[in-house]
Amino acid sequence: MQVLRPLFVTLLSGILLSLISISVLSESAVSHLDKNARFHPVISQLGMVVSQEAIASQVGAEILEAGGNAIDAAVATGFALAVTLPRAGNLGGGGFMMVYLAKENKTIAIDYREMAPHLSDRDMFLDKEGNVDNEKARFSAQSSGVPGTVAGLLYALDKYGTMSVKEVLKPAIRLASNGFKVNYDLSDSLYSSKQRLQKHKASKSYFYKPDGSHYLPGELFTQPDLSFTLKRIAEQGRLGFYQGKTADLIVAQMQRSGGLISAKDLANYKVVERQPVCGIYRQISLCAMPPPSSGGIHLVQMLNILENFDLKSMGHNSAAYIHHLAEAMRSAYADRSLYLGDPDFTPVPINQLTNKAYAKTLSKQINPKKGRLSKQVYPGLDQWVASQPEESEETTHYSTWDKQGNVVSNTYTLNFAYGNGIAVQGAGFLLNNEMDDFSAKPGSANGYGLIGGTANAIQAKKRPLSSMTPTIVFDGTGKPIIATGSPGGSTIITIILQMILNTSDFNMGIAEATAAPRFHHQWLPDMIFRESGFSKDTIRLLESMGHKVSSKTRVLGSTQSISVKGNFLEASADNRRDGAAAVPPNQ
Repeated sequence: MQVLRPLFVTLLSGILLSLISISVLSESAVSHLDKNARFHPVISQLGMVVSQEAIASQVGAEILEAGGNAIDAAVATGFALAVTLPRAGNLGGGGFMMVYLAKENKTIAIDYREMAPHLSDRDMFLDKEGNVDNEKARFSAQSSGVPGTVAGLLYALDKYGTMSVKEVLKPAIRLASNGFKVNYDLSDSLYSSKQRLQKHKASKSYFYKPDGSHYLPGELFTQPDLSFTLKRIAEQGRLGFYQGKTADLIVAQMQRSGGLISAKDLANYKVVERQPVCGIYRQISLCAMPPPSSGGIHLVQMLNILENFDLKSMGHNSAAYIHHLAEAMRSAYADRSLYLGDPDFTPVPINQLTNKAYAKTLSKQINPKKGRLSKQVYPGLDQWVASQPEESEETTHYSTWDKQGNVVSNTYTLNFAYGNGIAVQGAGFLLNNEMDDFSAKPGSANGYGLIGGTANAIQAKKRPLSSMTPTIVFDGTGKPIIATGSPGGSTIITIILQMILNTSDFNMGIAEATAAPRFHHQWLPDMIFRESGFSKDTIRLLESMGHKVSSKTRVLGSTQSISVKGNFLEASADNRRDGAAAVPPNQ
């Protein structure tokens, strides 16, 4: 019976979601899950919050109802997700936030990515033979970077919000103290992660019952130690996490588990406000995260390449369409492997990689009838620049939008589900394993199969490269029309690419664009990964063109998106992962 429970829970959850889903498809959509299904997005004129967990979405909506702006709602949602979605919502991780300020007509990027502890070194995850020790890089305490989430959320609130820290943390504290009813998604997730989490005493005590069993749907889940940590943040702000008792608990956990984060590392953590990477594609423009995210650069780069082709005439998700996108993805991820890293430590050629002339040369390398082999595709920027005149898998995303037109697109993570599985004893939260996002050895793959070079080598105080791609899309007049983002590790950038193409080239509504089947190519491994919903004929055509197409289907991401339609906001909570919800404020 225990063996069957996860399958039963998943099936029952899927049935319930199909009945009560707030937002799946627009009326014109054709779902790859149910071709006869017709649903509507959530619509509001007063604002919107959409996240991967319904309770957290409700928290954000209540902040909007209370007069808060989109930034206030985003910060409250982020802290709530740390309680209700522990596998990805977090205090011990980091992320990126894109903010559009309506009054100033300005878009900013807030980088609160984790930083390598000062005792980190380039070869820290290599064994005696010089090979990468993946167990150490992914599941030891040394895999944890200095957390940035608390600093990042509080930075956004202090600079761009309107409410106090106490006001926005109150719902999260209440949820941790009083508890909330476990849903099917959380129950199934804890059951699936039981073996890994129960290796660690604190994690076992926080996320499982005294007898070691997991929480069942409908049972009350309280987190008293986490509530005390949140209360310290509410009372003391940043100092309530990066110094004092919480910092002492983190350092003590490092000493017990053999980690590297010190009191000095915590006190010296810095949030960085960066210039977004922006581009123009046909009749729209977009802004996304700059390095240390690779998302903005390669999203713009792929759109620049694809702008040279008439995608609409090919037909959505036809073999020709998939072929051209896969070839653009192949080129972009090859460049990612060499040129991307933390811009505070290594020069990143943003202007060159997002140059339309460079994209034109890459587009000419695409044979419309034949796919390339990835082993024959190399990072191509150096050769192009030499010929030019010198010129200057577990993450969560949520979006918020207020009635004044302020917009937030936020993605944050612990890296793997539940990070490295180690909770801070006495503090109630999990640690990240983001150090695996560095290149432990040039040419080696990380946990998502991404290849990296020396630009992303481990170095003290450096931020690891990321694929997180919170994005805001604008119309021809410069007004925001879409906020979107997704979890999904290395697939995030291509998921957001397809969301943009679905809405811009194929005029899909936000819910239809969300429901459309997705695919992914990342250069290495040389494979098109896909969801269900692609015909056998399409797959055969792709294979006849030389592509390797995965025989197994997988779920790609979970976009949480808001769009403008006339005078209304429409939101789509992606049902690829259970429990997501779009929630507007009440009248």
